Amino acid sequence: MGTTDSSRTGTDTGASRGSGTGTAAGTGTGTGTDRVAAGAAPPSGLLDLLSVAAVVLDAEGRVVFWSPQAEELFGYTSQEALGEYAARLTVHEEHQHEVVRLFAELLESGADWAGAFPVRRKDGSTRLVEFRNMRLLDDLGDTYVLGLAADQATVEQVERDAALAMRLVSQSPVGLAILDPELRYVAMNPALERITGQPAADRIGRSAGEVLTFLDTDPEARLRRVLETGESVVDRDIVCRPPADPDHEHAWSVSYYRLDDPSGRVLGMAYSVIDVTERYQAATEAARARQRLDLIAAASARVGTTLDLETTARELADVVVPVLADEAAVVVLDSAPHGHGAPPAGSPVFRALAVRGGQRTGPTGATPAAGPSRGFDGPGDDRLIAHCVGTRRPVLVSRTARREPGAAAGHAESAALLAAAGVHSYLAVPLVARGEVLGALDLRRTGNPVPFSDDDAFLAAELAARAAVCIDNARGYQTQRHAALTLQRSLLPEPPARLPGLVVGCRYQPAGATSEVGGDWFDAIPLQGDKTALVVGDVMGSGINAAAAMGQLRTAARAFAELDLAPEEALRHLDHLTQGIEQSITTCIYCVYDPHRGECRICLAGHLPPVLMRAGHAAHLLDLPTGAPLGVGGVPFEAATVAFRPGDQLVLYTDGLVETRSEPIDARLHTLLDALTTTRGHDPEHTCDRILEILRPPGGEDDVALLIARALP
Repeated sequence: MGTTDSSRTGTDTGASRGSGTGTAAGTGTGTGTDRVAAGAAPPSGLLDLLSVAAVVLDAEGRVVFWSPQAEELFGYTSQEALGEYAARLTVHEEHQHEVVRLFAELLESGADWAGAFPVRRKDGSTRLVEFRNMRLLDDLGDTYVLGLAADQATVEQVERDAALAMRLVSQSPVGLAILDPELRYVAMNPALERITGQPAADRIGRSAGEVLTFLDTDPEARLRRVLETGESVVDRDIVCRPPADPDHEHAWSVSYYRLDDPSGRVLGMAYSVIDVTERYQAATEAARARQRLDLIAAASARVGTTLDLETTARELADVVVPVLADEAAVVVLDSAPHGHGAPPAGSPVFRALAVRGGQRTGPTGATPAAGPSRGFDGPGDDRLIAHCVGTRRPVLVSRTARREPGAAAGHAESAALLAAAGVHSYLAVPLVARGEVLGALDLRRTGNPVPFSDDDAFLAAELAARAAVCIDNARGYQTQRHAALTLQRSLLPEPPARLPGLVVGCRYQPAGATSEVGGDWFDAIPLQGDKTALVVGDVMGSGINAAAAMGQLRTAARAFAELDLAPEEALRHLDHLTQGIEQSITTCIYCVYDPHRGECRICLAGHLPPVLMRAGHAAHLLDLPTGAPLGVGGVPFEAATVAFRPGDQLVLYTDGLVETRSEPIDARLHTLLDALTTTRGHDPEHTCDRILEILRPPGGEDDVALLIARALP
C-alpha cells in the first residue's frame, strides 16, 4: 500500500511538477525576460547549441519531467513519456537490465554517473547519447534522479570545434586578441605576445586605450566603431614603434571584427595582427633606393649649373633639403674660395656659403649662419665639422640625445648642444675635390624622426663628392675671374682731370658672376693742339687672355695717338698689330676732337655707331662707315667728320650695353636713344649711371664700356 501510495504520490507530484515545468518551458520567454529584468546576464547560446535534454525520474524509474529538448532527442512527447518507465520507453531490451542496475546504484550511493549509452528513439532508431545523472531529494524526502542528456555526436562536434579553435588560437602565427564589450582584454595568444613584445599578463583586464598608447592614431575609437556598427576592418597597415623596441619601426597588418553568438548577442570583439615588418622594410628600402637614385640624378642636373661659388653651394643645399635632411649648410674653409688650399692644422677658419632649412644660430650648435667666417673651436657642430674636415671622413651622430659607444668627449658635448637645439640626428661629410679638402656638407634632422644611417652617410658622401668638383670648378673660375678683373681694372685709365673743351664721364662694368671678364676698354687721350682722342674697344673673347689683349691694344692706341695720326691711320696700324695677338678680332671706335674747329673726326672698325645729342634735337645714331673689325686685315678704314659744338654730347659704348638674347638689337638701340633723351641736361657722370641703370640687366652676360663726352664753350 505504502508502495502504491508512494508511487502514486511520486507520480502525481512528478506529473504536477512536470506539467508545471513544462508550462514554464513553453513560456520560457516570459521567465527569461523576468530574469533579465531582475539584472541577470542574458542567456548563453552554448546550451542551445548542445540541445541538452532534461529528464526527471522518480524512485521507481518513471518519468516525472520531460523537457522539450527531450522530445527532440528521444522522439516522444511529454504526454507520451510522463508516467512511463524510462527504461522500457527508451532502452533496448538487451540493455534494460544494465540500466536498472545503474539506476539502483545511483539511488543507493548518491554518486553521480556520467557516460554514453545507446537509446532507442520512438521511431525505432538508435542514438548514442551522452548522459550525466544525479540523485535529487525534495523537501518531503522523496528521491528522484535528474538526467541531463545530449546527442554524443553533437557533443563531440562541439568538443572538436572548441579544441580546434584553441589550437588555432594558441599555435597560430597570427597574433589574436579578444576583448569584451567594454574593450578590455580577455585573452591573447602567444603570437601576439611575440609580435608586440608584451606578455598577456600586462594586458588582460586592461582597456585597449591603456595598452595601445604607442600608436599614433586613436585605436580605441576605431575599435568602438567596429563594436557598434559590426563593420569589420580588414588588413589595415600600421607602422609603429612598440614599447618593447622603440628604436625600430614595426609594420603590422591589423584586422578588427565583432564577435556575436548565434542569437546575435554581442560578445565583444577580436583583432588579428600579422607582422609584415620585413615586407615593409623591403618596400621602404626599395623606395629609399629609388629616392637615392633620384637624388643623385637631381644633384647631377641641378648642382653646378653656374660657375658662381655661392650659387653652386645653394644648389647643393636645395637638393638635400628636405629629401635627405631637414636642415643643411654648405661650409667651406675660409681659404678655399681664394684657392689657397687647406690652412695649417690647428687653425682652420670656415664660413657657410649656403644654409637651407633651419635659420637658428648661436651657441646652441644649431644651423651655421651664412656669411662671416668663424673658427672651428666654437660649440656644437663646429667641432664636428672640424673633425670631419681634419680626418676627411664623415661624422655621424645617429641620436644626439644619447651617448654613442666610442664617442669622444668633445663629440658628446657637441651632441648634447645639438639635442638642446632640437636636432636629434647629425651628419657631416667632407667636400674633397682633386685631393684637397674644401669644407663640409653639414646635415641635420629635426622633424624627420628617422635617424641618419650608414646608407645616408654613403649617399651624402656621394653627393658631396660630386658637388665638391662643381665647387672646385667654381672656385677656380672665381679665382681666374678675379685675376682677370683685377688686370682689366688695372689697365683701364683714369680720365684726365682736365681735357681742353671737354668734360668726360666713363664707366666699366664686368659681366655678371656667371660669365667671364671680357676685353672691353675706354680711353681719353690728350693730344697736341688741345685735341683729344676718344677710344672705345671690345676684344672678342673673355678671361685673362682677352684682358691681356685689351691691355696691349690700349697701350698701342695711346702710342699711335701720341704720333698725332689720323683716326683711319691709327686703326690701320692697330689692325696690323692685332693680327699678331692671340685674341685677333676686336671692334673699335676712334675719335679725335678738335675744340678749335668744333668738330670730331670719327672712324669705326666693325663697331656700333656712336650717339650724338644736340640741344633741341633728339638723340640719334650717327650714320658712319662701319668698317671691318681689327684683325681681319686688308680692309681700308674710312673716317668721317662731324660737327661737335659746345653743349653737344657724344656717346661711345660697347655692344654689351645694347645686345641681349631676349630683344632685337634695333629695339635696344631705340631704348638707348630714349634713355639719353630723358637725361638731357645732366652731366656725363650722371648720364652714365642712369644709362647703365636703364639698359644694363642684372648679371649681364657681357662686359660694358661706356664713355660720354660733352663739348664745353
